[in-house]
Amino acid sequence: MFHKEGYTIIIITLLVVAIGFVSTQTWVSPVWLQYVCYAALTILLILILQFFRNPTRKAAGNIEEIVSPVDGKVVVIEEVFEKEYFKEKRLQVSIFMSPLNVHVTRYPAGGEVVYSKYHPGKYLVAWHPKASEENERTTVVVRSTTFGDVLYRQIAGALAKRIVNYAKEGETVVQGDDSGFIKFGSRVDVFLPLDTPIAVKLNQKVKGAQSVIVTLK
Repeated sequence: MFHKEGYTIIIITLLVVAIGFVSTQTWVSPVWLQYVCYAALTILLILILQFFRNPTRKAAGNIEEIVSPVDGKVVVIEEVFEKEYFKEKRLQVSIFMSPLNVHVTRYPAGGEVVYSKYHPGKYLVAWHPKASEENERTTVVVRSTTFGDVLYRQIAGALAKRIVNYAKEGETVVQGDDSGFIKFGSRVDVFLPLDTPIAVKLNQKVKGAQSVIVTLK
């Protein structure tokens, strides 16, 4: 299953690969070079298909848990000053996505979307300390019954040139549902109250909608 954000790119890639195969057979020689071209075109198609894959996942819907919004690796767990929405200190959990990860963004908690805003910006590498404040990004806040306001931020990286955000203020959302997509590598930050019991560790690999990053149990 593929994400709808990839349909156009997948179709274009299929056409390019098909034309490439025909052109290689017609114009390229010797035979060994044809095989090299075939292999390169096949790898390109595989990379595009795997990037836009969208595995079916359903969160447990436990109101005492916050799940990871994306697939990737936990690269930051630290206390920071969040100045856009909370304007106070929060606990930040950052998850870095490589181009090989699933890039669907999912709601970390269920509730009402009370804030959703896009910010244009730079394209620093996603792990840069200032990427959260200076890169192109979207900030979304979901008001949950258990944790209050949970903020997550999609952040573009050096390769990511488009962030897609589906969250709209005033709508009620379900934990684990599709909330957006980031094309070609990036990261997502989650901001939580300082006393939140974190259930993940640095460098731990997580899966969107499945890995629990906070639990009150």
